[in-house]
Amino acid sequence: MLHPTSTEVAAQLEELYGAERSALELHAQDQPPGMLSALLTMHDDLAFAERSITFHRERLAQLVHPERLLGAHEVTHVLDCARRLAEAVAIRDTQAKTLTAVLQSLGRVTAPEPGPETAPCASAALAPGPPAASPARSR
Repeated sequence: MLHPTSTEVAAQLEELYGAERSALELHAQDQPPGMLSALLTMHDDLAFAERSITFHRERLAQLVHPERLLGAHEVTHVLDCARRLAEAVAIRDTQAKTLTAVLQSLGRVTAPEPGPETAPCASAALAPGPPAASPARSR
């Protein structure tokens, strides 16, 4: 199954919140834990799993290189590396699936324009507080 990469997820986050990832991270630090901080943490976990897959894949290739002798001791390293690779793949798949589902359920919302039939006092009573200074809002 093809999952989005951490780079693709980062682009979706930036599009959703309308700000670059570095600005989103700074904004999330100043806010109580919420949707934005959860999404950023999940993205970090996805990126770590991808790096772990790359590392363990390369290490496994080294361990089973045709010119390398394999004995009982070396085979335990091969099995351990394969187990760690499988764990990293499972984590990556889970994080990617969860992130994809959450991001698909979210959408960027713009404030509705008050219409001529809306009285100014009624729209003021329903309007949320003043907008945040940053374009990125924690959800």
